[in-house]
Amino acid sequence: MKSKGLIALSPLGVFVILYLVTSIIAGDFYKVPITVAFMASSIYAVAIFRDRPLKERIEIFSKGAGSGQMMLMIWIFLLAGAFANSAKMMGSIDATVNLTLHLLPSQMLLAGLFLAACFISISIGTSVGTIVALTPIAVGVAQQTGTDVALITAVVVGGSFFGDNLSFISDTTIVATSTQGCKLSDKFRVNSFIVIPAAVVILIVYYFMGANIQAAHQTGTVEWVKVIPYLVVLITAIFGMNVMAVLTLGIVLTGCIGILLGSSDIFGWMKAMGDGMTGMGELIIVTMLAGGMLELIKQQGGIDFIIGRMVKHIHNKRGAELCIGTLVGLVDICTANNTVAIITVGGIAKQIGDRYGVDNKKAASILDTCSCFVQGLIPYGAQLLIAAGLATINPVSIIPWLFYPFAIGIAALLSILFRYPRRYS
Repeated sequence: MKSKGLIALSPLGVFVILYLVTSIIAGDFYKVPITVAFMASSIYAVAIFRDRPLKERIEIFSKGAGSGQMMLMIWIFLLAGAFANSAKMMGSIDATVNLTLHLLPSQMLLAGLFLAACFISISIGTSVGTIVALTPIAVGVAQQTGTDVALITAVVVGGSFFGDNLSFISDTTIVATSTQGCKLSDKFRVNSFIVIPAAVVILIVYYFMGANIQAAHQTGTVEWVKVIPYLVVLITAIFGMNVMAVLTLGIVLTGCIGILLGSSDIFGWMKAMGDGMTGMGELIIVTMLAGGMLELIKQQGGIDFIIGRMVKHIHNKRGAELCIGTLVGLVDICTANNTVAIITVGGIAKQIGDRYGVDNKKAASILDTCSCFVQGLIPYGAQLLIAAGLATINPVSIIPWLFYPFAIGIAALLSILFRYPRRYS
């Protein structure tokens, strides 16, 4: 049983060795294309599971690659690419960057972007929506100020997980509270004690890191009309409009304003949209390959193996909380989706919590925080993939700068080890 479980998880090991380890040895994360690494590990996954006919294995892989969840991500990627490129074509990004530089003192750029990402994400409850809205602006700021693009992209990605973890309308919050049987408000209260101190620390870090950033002394004139698409995108997202509807509205606005101002004609607008969608090709390929490979791992019992091995080592309440956090993190690595990870282990987490006296509000907070911690760091997760796609960089290059996901992981561990917040521990 143990060997079967390890074999089921081995495609992930193949990916890690082929991509991460090889890239580290070569000293260059561009040496091995991430698409090739996923293709090789996917072929390996199909090949090793010999208990079913090849045709059936391929069907399982295709089901995972083309699942409703995967396709929804792909539609978002396509719309995001079309919006980002059409906004760039008509000058919306430059205008928004000029406005940002005009409003924020240069030493507040990093801290200001982090705060903006935190506010937007907690308002709209989605890290992906926040990343789509802010990453192009952040990249423009990086180019204007000479800041590392990976660093400033990581600021936005990190802040986006603040709301993903805490927002009342976040999928992860809703699923975590539903599976553990507690109120959203109670979970928010406990979760806040764990992660808000981490957010404050990271905000201070970004303030001092940004102290030496020098913006251009003469920023361009703020063309307010061209800022409208981003303002509309941010405002409609904050008020809860579906992210796909938000992006579609943004695309229409960039086209209309661009044509009215003479920045482009209708054919130029269409070409910009087409180029933007084409630019998301690698992102889409990785998403589908990862979805297919992870579905095979799930079907072969890889996730069940992890859960079974973990629950054997619980002896007390602290161990139960550690197990819940570790379980959801490991399953998130295998599914690349924090909501799915919480759904997968939520039931067993509830049983573990009830058996060892873990407060259900604390259990929900651990589930949500640990899943966001892992999701924020895996290079094949939707958030890093779309941020890297919009910034035109390698997703792995963002990881060293992801201070907030690291911070909430540490905060969650400390809350377990030192039993806080006391009232719920």
